[in-house]
Amino acid sequence: MSLHGTYDPENIFAKMLAGDIPHVPVFEDDVALAFMDIFPQSRGHTLVIPKGVQARNLLEMPVEKLGPYMERVQSVAQAVARAFDPDGIVLTQFNGAPAGQSVFHLHFHVIPRWEGEALKGHGSAAQADPAELEELAKLIRAEF
Repeated sequence: MSLHGTYDPENIFAKMLAGDIPHVPVFEDDVALAFMDIFPQSRGHTLVIPKGVQARNLLEMPVEKLGPYMERVQSVAQAVARAFDPDGIVLTQFNGAPAGQSVFHLHFHVIPRWEGEALKGHGSAAQADPAELEELAKLIRAEF
């Protein structure tokens, strides 16, 4: 998919928001949902998606909703940092397939990094065990 297009209400994140697809939640309010990435690039890799919008990417996010959403992204990143005490955190967001986007609902990746540990490739990491993701999510939830 290109940078521009029509929002697909059947995308996997829209289905998660509708309760049609299971996920391991970390945080949720009326602005955003954060959950564990099922294909984590590192331990604690979390995704944050906005609720109540049909934005495929950051360029389509209504400006009046951007501030509250970014506050949630920051809050999740802070909780991940407290939960895992990483050496660094990558916050990444892709716009369009050529940029690496594979799910066309705006989302940020919160990826903890440790010195000397290689980051698994975006879109090429192995699927995680849901029970293990739940244990990691508990650590993050405890930091809110």
